[in-house]
Amino acid sequence: MANGLRALRGSLLSLCCLAGLLASAPAQAQYWQCVTFARAASGIALFGDAYTWWNQAEGRYARGQAPAVGAVMVMKPGHGMRVGHVAMVSAVVDARTVKLTHANWSVRGGVERDVTAIDVSAAGDWSEVRVWWGPTRSVGQTRYAVYGFIYPDAPSDDDPADEAPTVTAEAQPAHAPA
Repeated sequence: MANGLRALRGSLLSLCCLAGLLASAPAQAQYWQCVTFARAASGIALFGDAYTWWNQAEGRYARGQAPAVGAVMVMKPGHGMRVGHVAMVSAVVDARTVKLTHANWSVRGGVERDVTAIDVSAAGDWSEVRVWWGPTRSVGQTRYAVYGFIYPDAPSDDDPADEAPTVTAEAQPAHAPA
């Protein structure tokens, strides 16, 4: 029960922080990398290229194959994404559809809110997705491999770090399109 309440509190804190970040500057004034945005939006304090988040999360955050609001989907490198991509789940629509809020996808450095991602894996295990692509105003045809989801769970009861980490977002220049 305590972990559930902490997870809920952490998710609410992350959403409040995200609202503040998005409202603090006009969209054109802020250039977002997917990792910087996902860290600020979710409260998951991981750093480095998107594809490294999956291994970094081991032992620090819960990981799994099921989407959940506030979780971060970690995509593998491929299809022009040499460093992978991370996106926060903003809604679970059904067993094979979620809404993502993420940065640096359709619009270089821009943020997209509540865009559709569909599980297209043969096993229905979220190991492969198709994601909304702004220029076509539809879910794209490209299939992206996914490691899974990192959940912004609060630390366990025996962990002295009881509160969610404070995350400050900063603009970063692009080093590769995501």
